Amino acid sequence: MNSLLKKSLSVLLFAAAATLTASAQVAERKSLTLDGARKVISTAVAEARAKNAPGAAIAVVDEGGNLMALERLDGTFAAGAQISAGKARTAVLFKRPTKFFEDIIRNGRTPMIALPDTLFTPLQGGIPIMVDGQVVGGIGVSGAASAQQDEDLAIAGANALAGPMAAGSVAPITFFAGDKVSAAFAKGMPLIETNGYKIHASRREAAGVAEVHAKDADLIYVLEGSATLVTGGTVVDGKTIATDEVRGTSIQDGETRTITKGDVIVVPAGTPHWFKEVKGPVLYYVVKVS
Repeated sequence: MNSLLKKSLSVLLFAAAATLTASAQVAERKSLTLDGARKVISTAVAEARAKNAPGAAIAVVDEGGNLMALERLDGTFAAGAQISAGKARTAVLFKRPTKFFEDIIRNGRTPMIALPDTLFTPLQGGIPIMVDGQVVGGIGVSGAASAQQDEDLAIAGANALAGPMAAGSVAPITFFAGDKVSAAFAKGMPLIETNGYKIHASRREAAGVAEVHAKDADLIYVLEGSATLVTGGTVVDGKTIATDEVRGTSIQDGETRTITKGDVIVVPAGTPHWFKEVKGPVLYYVVKVS
């Protein structure tokens, strides 16, 4: 190999090594734009209105925790804006849903409350905003009907930009201890409501109204008691009470069946259904899937 060729090869190798070194030192990152922040906010607002959530404050911050957008729905309490921004900031700076910190403090790790308020708001309702596996911002919600609803609205907003889940990433785990489940069944209330599915710990002690969910399928699993369930047919005196939701006094020409402990029934979206008679109390899970 002549000297000129050797010199040229050395230059090429040096340039390649320099390029590899530079690429190892600098990483490409995605950034949340103002339009993106507005989309997150508008999605959470739409979810709040669909759920009739009273007085929610919704904040979006960038990857550094800086406030980008804020929406205060009518009826928001005075401190809602500040708290929602704190939740969003906590979610993005620690790259975790704020419920994680609320839970560990409740379980005894109280020294964490010593962190400064400007960095740390350990209250449920803050969610990191992920795009292609990168945290690009955070959303925080405060002032909805419950802490769980705060989080549900935040998840709906964050999912507006999420897209397909990146390979190797996982959704956060949601756990309900037995005592919380029992308490939910005692009152008949939702365990969780997200943009894609809902799980209700339902309790019924009397006949109900006829219902039609235009977009939600109901998967019902009976734990205790028995009832007469009517499905299909036509809703009598049906009225639209909310987006994609119809209620009526009864069902005409439907199929009647008795459901009891251990039974599972799937009611497709758009199908009228009515608990006509209840030998109660009846306890049953309802999983609603959009």
